[in-house]
Amino acid sequence: MIDVDTDRDLCVVLARGGSKGVHKKNLRCIDGRPLVSYALNSAAEVAQQRSLDLVLSSDDSEILALAEQHHFVPLQRPKHLAQDLTPSFPAVMHAMEEMESRRKAKYRNILYLQSTAPLCKVSDIVAAFQCLEERGDFQSVVAVVEAETHPFRLKRLLADGTLLNFIEQGFEDMRPRQQLPPVFRRAGSIYLSRRQVLVDHHSLVGSPCFGMEVSRESAIDIDSEIDFELASVLIKKVKGNNREAEN
Repeated sequence: MIDVDTDRDLCVVLARGGSKGVHKKNLRCIDGRPLVSYALNSAAEVAQQRSLDLVLSSDDSEILALAEQHHFVPLQRPKHLAQDLTPSFPAVMHAMEEMESRRKAKYRNILYLQSTAPLCKVSDIVAAFQCLEERGDFQSVVAVVEAETHPFRLKRLLADGTLLNFIEQGFEDMRPRQQLPPVFRRAGSIYLSRRQVLVDHHSLVGSPCFGMEVSRESAIDIDSEIDFELASVLIKKVKGNNREAEN
């Protein structure tokens, strides 16, 4: 029998060894540190402020070797949950079930941090927890950022070359960006949900969901070589600003 633990949460970081876009992406260094270590370090800082267990799920022994130095439990992910097209949800669910089995207790909330968002802020993670605790009407909190390209600007290109509006309004929308209604995209960093969202709805995001707006810099999601270069520049800039603030 597994009891409900209303005082403890779980953070899951998923980090596969393979990647179609960038080879060994999670182990690729940015400013001298493996990409995955940024998420691990941020979560470990949050765990110093609240009751939060940490688990790193991976199919790669080199990635799992980084777990303990960041106070994470290393969890070997089954091969069928580490394929190119495997969604995140079953891997997060596997990690939660394994940790609950070891602890003999259920968690209250499940935090999924993506390993590909190295500039995710500790303060944003803490704010997400505070929001979920204070707003009982919400089932989830997801980090969002204003979309770079408005959907009214998006097009479809037919096989014969015909250009069509992706969202047809009956006219070509040439309004300035400032006059368009604001739209947001998921930042790709923070997904926080109550446990029953995963168990009852088989999803990482429940409804209603609170959209927590974060800075554009913290929403960098590594998926290509260009993303690595941009993240490297921004991380060095943040470090430089921190040094100036200390002086």
